[in-house]
Amino acid sequence: MNELRLTHVRADGSAHMVDVSAKAVTAREASAAGRVLLSEKAVAALRDGAVAKGDALAVARIAGIQAVKRTPDLIPLAHPIAVHAVEVDLTVADDGVDIRASVRTADRTGIEMEALTAVAVAALTVIDMVKAIDKHGRITDIRVTAKSGGRSGGWAETPTETTRTRPQPSQEMP
Repeated sequence: MNELRLTHVRADGSAHMVDVSAKAVTAREASAAGRVLLSEKAVAALRDGAVAKGDALAVARIAGIQAVKRTPDLIPLAHPIAVHAVEVDLTVADDGVDIRASVRTADRTGIEMEALTAVAVAALTVIDMVKAIDKHGRITDIRVTAKSGGRSGGWAETPTETTRTRPQPSQEMP
């Protein structure tokens, strides 16, 4: 029987960093997305440029870019890899902020963790920028949406796989 084996776990169950030195350097790209659900008041402040701390979307974009470069410092088994391009986009929606990030490299291992870290830190930054307006902002649906390159090739999320969590009145946080 062919068992699924986690590459970062040894037979004894201990975690280790995978040796990627024998892998070929290839062009790789990964994209990730996520959401910050916010109150109408916070959304209005973002749209009107009325966030007291400044341009929340610009600060979050820069935070996401910085996060990509710090991923191996934050994720213990992530390899330091050369980052060749980063795009972080934030869009204000009626119920919050949609965040998308794409990261590119030519290296020996994937760049999915960097894309996820960009989205997560950009989302945290949005929360920080608007917390005086909305103390109940919620980060949700952070996921890899596409990848290309490397031995396993590429894939992209299909519209039916996209999860969009929208709070219902009965699901409101206390």
